[in-house]
Amino acid sequence: MKLAHFDPAQFLATHWQRAPLLIRNPWDEWQCPVEADELAGLACEPQVEARLIEQAGPDWAVEHGPLAEERFASLGSNPWTLLVQAVDHHVPEVAALLASFRFIPNWRVDDVMVSFASDGGGVGPHFDQYDVFLIQGQGRRRWQIGAMCDENSPLLPHGDLKLLRDFAATEEFVLEPGDMLYVPPGVSHNGIALGDDCMTLSIGFRAPSRAELIGDWNDHLLEDLSEDDRYTDPGLALQANPGEIGADALDRLQAMVLEALGDKRRFARWFGAASSTRKYPDIDWRPEEPLSLDDIREAIEQQMELQRNPASRFAFVREGRDALMLFVDGETFECGAETYALAEAICANDSLTLDTVSDAACELLLTLGNMGSVAFVDDDEDGDDADG
Repeated sequence: MKLAHFDPAQFLATHWQRAPLLIRNPWDEWQCPVEADELAGLACEPQVEARLIEQAGPDWAVEHGPLAEERFASLGSNPWTLLVQAVDHHVPEVAALLASFRFIPNWRVDDVMVSFASDGGGVGPHFDQYDVFLIQGQGRRRWQIGAMCDENSPLLPHGDLKLLRDFAATEEFVLEPGDMLYVPPGVSHNGIALGDDCMTLSIGFRAPSRAELIGDWNDHLLEDLSEDDRYTDPGLALQANPGEIGADALDRLQAMVLEALGDKRRFARWFGAASSTRKYPDIDWRPEEPLSLDDIREAIEQQMELQRNPASRFAFVREGRDALMLFVDGETFECGAETYALAEAICANDSLTLDTVSDAACELLLTLGNMGSVAFVDDDEDGDDADG
């Protein structure tokens, strides 16, 4: 499936982080990429983040996964919603949706959350601090759009849900299968399932806060700062009042801080590694048997398809004409003349077929393969992983 009736450049110029946009079935041929039973099965897995939300009048109940299989059979007549995070990590067809949204940089992509709801189900009026595309997978859902909100917007008391206390819809849309609604950060919205077969796929985009950036960057810097790196003031002049913190001292003190904070290359290296860390780093995606260089070369010779792990994150920072820093799942790789083109290609494509590859590039592929970040896959009907 591809976004056949959608202009990314026009969208970025007019709506991205500006205003909501309803996009009626922009796909060449829409087909929901996941079944309800498959979604329920994922919610029962211990390594999958899932929530079951039930509404009884004004009361909302949240149950966190993993859920027992028999739990779904016990659901009553009250509206309910099942939400499963990072379905793209486990269902290739869902991961394939992201290829249509690569007009947004890779490092901004969070995951694809999928919800399934009974008639009247939803998660209540709320707002997000990130951009989201809401794609109607199957069934129908009524979306209400409200005012801009922020951290000062009053919420209803609830331990697990951030429900807006005062929500008034200013726009309302009913989405059919394949329809898509873009909602910028801070815009309040409320989705209500129409019927018992409502499935919605939510593609969310990360946006670090200033507090997170400053705090995490400072924590990283502190790891390497020496106790011997201290304030000095040779040539200290007498001052009239010893209680005064002089302007020269303040300038030197602030310069010490800004010099460390302002190291652009170091910041790029830190941010690339930090932002490429997997959403769920505790899940082990490594192959059962370690790969060898012979495995890599044989796969290339056989023209096997190289695929990125949908759970992995890839990004790079260019350092010159023939050099870049590649970031994969929190690891940093210095790529020079023999590897930078491969690094660019992997970052730009979810899958690709390689021709001639240098020894250094084979070494890079070996490392990424044994990390579980990439794999060579047979181009057959089953799509079996040739490397285990």
